Amino acid sequence: MIGLFLAAVTLGLLVWAVQMVGSAVQTRMADTPNVPPARERVFTVNVVQAQVGGATPVLEGYGEIASRRMLELRAAGGGRVVALAPGFEDGGVVAKGDVLVRIDPADAQSAVARAQSDLADTQAEQRDAVRGLDLARDELTAAQDQAALRERAFQRQVDLADRGVGTTAATETAELAASAARQAVLARRQIVTQGEARIDQAATSAARARIAADEAQRRLDDTVLTAPFDGTLGAPTVVEGRLVSANERLADLIDPDDLEVSFRLSTAQYARLLDTRGNIVKAQVTVTLDVAGVDLAATGRVTRTSAAAGEGQTGRLVFAALGQAAGFKPGDFVTVRVQEPALENVIRLPASAVDATGAVLLLGAQNRLEEAQVEVVRRQGDDVLVRGDIAGRDVIEARSPLLGAGIAVKPLRRGDDAAEETQPQMLELTEARRARLVAFVEGNKRMPQDAKERVLAQLAAPMVPASTVARIEGRMGG
Repeated sequence: MIGLFLAAVTLGLLVWAVQMVGSAVQTRMADTPNVPPARERVFTVNVVQAQVGGATPVLEGYGEIASRRMLELRAAGGGRVVALAPGFEDGGVVAKGDVLVRIDPADAQSAVARAQSDLADTQAEQRDAVRGLDLARDELTAAQDQAALRERAFQRQVDLADRGVGTTAATETAELAASAARQAVLARRQIVTQGEARIDQAATSAARARIAADEAQRRLDDTVLTAPFDGTLGAPTVVEGRLVSANERLADLIDPDDLEVSFRLSTAQYARLLDTRGNIVKAQVTVTLDVAGVDLAATGRVTRTSAAAGEGQTGRLVFAALGQAAGFKPGDFVTVRVQEPALENVIRLPASAVDATGAVLLLGAQNRLEEAQVEVVRRQGDDVLVRGDIAGRDVIEARSPLLGAGIAVKPLRRGDDAAEETQPQMLELTEARRARLVAFVEGNKRMPQDAKERVLAQLAAPMVPASTVARIEGRMGG
């Protein structure tokens, strides 16, 4: 009976528990859920103030260094090289007027001697022709005097015949003698004319011989090759004792102090550098070359553009003359930055602040975003120059798909710590790493001596700029 009682009580408790659980579940399902009120999401954004002012845009491109004076040294005549200048080698420095190459002058000297001998013969012939002409003129004078005597004798015979004293035979004899004298005068005139022609021919022959002598002398002078200007030799192809042919290339002479850079711009970029008359402005150019962590820099001015675009090319090829360009060599591939004419009333913004349609997000009332349109004037690396009605407004630095008009944000403005962030990062090098960097810089033969000294001074300091270390190790392949 007790067991039966306990079983009944247990069964009753289980039924009661099931009813309580079922009632609680029904009550829970029937009640309205207690949802907390939704909170608006606020994004944290960086903002920059739009300030209107002037700016000088910079075009960036790549170009090649070349010398404005580059001469191919060629042999004017053939022959054997008998002497070379001590500095006739690749990289040899020569001065204007230095004798670079001597070719065997024996044949040229013989030609000069023959030409001078021919000139002496023609000059002697010319003198003989002058003397012959003088004699011919004297003979003509004598013949004219004799003809005059014969004419007077004939007139006397005619006069005697008219008075009946002379005979007809004597008159005819005198007349024949006078005619013969006149004939002799004509013959002497012919001889004088031939003498004058002989003088002209002798003068022509003398002039021709003089030209031949001058030409032979020039060939003799051409056996000695001198430097027409100060410069550096490159790519020599001859040695002493070698036979060279006429017009054979011997070396290149390059003026290392008169350099220019050629670079190509797009047509749109080229149009920005034109003045009102369509001529390219003499814009300032800055050329940089990265050499083992040190930037070699030089400045210059735009001088001209190419006459044609070039076959298979686009844009315009522009040339700029460089000033002091220490360390640069013809053939260097460099970065070129050209200053465009200054722009007024523009705003400089980060490139990430403007989308493809020219829209920017502004910070409005209650820190909610507003959208505005601007005109993109120039793109300058990570920045853009724009124009628009946003002067003095706060602009969102970087747009994202989560940001749009009407969204609430928390603005962050650049404080005084920005200047500290822009300071170059410094590294403390281990002795092994420092020695490896110093050895690489000292073994670099392309780096100019002054640049090498600057880099070594930086590496000798306790703290070394991280950018310098990164550039040198990038060159080392580490």
